[in-house]
Amino acid sequence: MTVTESAERDAPAAASAEPGRRPGRWLARTLLAAAGGLLLFLAFPAWDLSGLAVLGPATLSLATRGVRFRLGLWLGLVHGLAFFVPLLSWTGIYVGEFPWLALSVTEALYLALLGGALALTARLRAWPLWAAGLWVADEALRGRWPFGGFPWGRLAFSQAEGPFTAFAAYGGAPLVSFAVALTGTLLAAAVLALARAWRDSSAAQRRAGSLRAAALAVVTALAVPAVGLLAAVPLAGGSLTEGGPTRTVAVVQGNVPRAGLDFNEQRRAVLDNHVQQTVDLAGRVAAGDVAQPDLVIWPENSSDIDPYLNDDAAAAIDRAARAIDAPILVGAVVSGPGRFISNTAIVWDPETGPGDTYTKRHPVPMAEYVPYRSFFRFFSDKVDLVRADFHAGAEVGTLEMAGSVVGDVICFEVAYDGLVRDVVDGGATMVVVQTNNATFGFSDESPQQLAMSRLRAVEFGRSVVVASTSGISAVIAPDGSVVRSSDLFVPATFVEDVAQRDQTTVAARLGAWPEVALTLLGGGAVAVVVVAGVRGRRVGSTQGPSRVELGRTTKGRA
Repeated sequence: MTVTESAERDAPAAASAEPGRRPGRWLARTLLAAAGGLLLFLAFPAWDLSGLAVLGPATLSLATRGVRFRLGLWLGLVHGLAFFVPLLSWTGIYVGEFPWLALSVTEALYLALLGGALALTARLRAWPLWAAGLWVADEALRGRWPFGGFPWGRLAFSQAEGPFTAFAAYGGAPLVSFAVALTGTLLAAAVLALARAWRDSSAAQRRAGSLRAAALAVVTALAVPAVGLLAAVPLAGGSLTEGGPTRTVAVVQGNVPRAGLDFNEQRRAVLDNHVQQTVDLAGRVAAGDVAQPDLVIWPENSSDIDPYLNDDAAAAIDRAARAIDAPILVGAVVSGPGRFISNTAIVWDPETGPGDTYTKRHPVPMAEYVPYRSFFRFFSDKVDLVRADFHAGAEVGTLEMAGSVVGDVICFEVAYDGLVRDVVDGGATMVVVQTNNATFGFSDESPQQLAMSRLRAVEFGRSVVVASTSGISAVIAPDGSVVRSSDLFVPATFVEDVAQRDQTTVAARLGAWPEVALTLLGGGAVAVVVVAGVRGRRVGSTQGPSRVELGRTTKGRA
């Protein structure tokens, strides 16, 4: 059966779901889409009900089944709002509701497009496969545009642990999202088949066929996580010290005087906190309580005083480095180039002082720089809280420290596949995430970001060290397990031996190709439907008006 024939066969079902004809059905679909978005939210930290993630794609597929494109847009928007509004609530803690809701609506618009695309492709053969590809395509677009995108809330980031996690090592975050979505769409297919069996209860042969289809969909859906569990067997284990020569790494979380946007108004106190924690650690080393570290990791914004221009700040960092007798990776805000400032990681040697640097390549729009400032000021004067725009660095964050190559990404950069992949391709033997979560208070932002770091550990087979000014700081093994972690808004220091690995996972070797292939899978399905629809209209126009149209015309003339 061709796509056109399938569409014609299912046209009555599609029409019956339109809001003008069946308002009850329209409301039920809307409620289903909203419920699915809320269930998807619960799959993410700090709720951590990761198994619920499959219900997001399942419910949206059911809601958009048999509807037209426009209603699909609406259902996708509802699903997106129910998901993103609670997920991103931390963005409005200190800046008010408008930026939070504006970002949530913007992100929900991408799921509106997804809902429309699911409606278009719902009648294709093997539609669960194409629908799962569309989820990956939607996330790929959302993570790139506009202003470099905002990939927060990808299906993969709900799977820091569980049966889908291992897929990250073979196809990165896109393959994890695809596996979650495919499981959900297959479950939706099973529900639809069971519904057909219920409707066909008086026709034994059709009912048996529907039951077989439901059973096949369920078995296939269960097979996806089962494959994920098998795929985890050959991967790196949970030991920090296996897989290469070890380096003793110290993580310092100095804490901040207070949470909020003005945390750095006491920036000298923040710097002094990290210096004091490091000096105290040196005392514990001297006492034999902990091992002598080979390198020390401070977080983003640990020195918001430019140590290149301020002698007191430089002297304080020198004092800490000499006390611990190891290089420190300092997160600093430095002046330049030109009118800009730079979010910069500096390798600070106890003997020679500042050395290699990495400047954040992806500053956060509206937080670290404001594009089209005068335009966005029309909506909110909060944009002027960003007094100076941050400069985007051009170099990959691979830094040599104590004979190891540290792959540094700063804060939200951990959400971007390419930025993390670049440091591993550049020879990083461990990954460091320097972050500052003080501006988000006691919210879900920190555990959500930690989950991304855990997935990256599996994706690239590297230990990941997370250093935060105020928490959560952590040391993560290559299997994604958290070996050590801190609480929020408390000083913390811990020291761990970390193996420096140079093995490459399948995901690292394939790079962006899994995402490209899965995006084409979903996009190709949309293209097939659109082309078939255009051809159908052309055939209809060359054959003249249909019998129904002639009848209407004659009746009108009469």
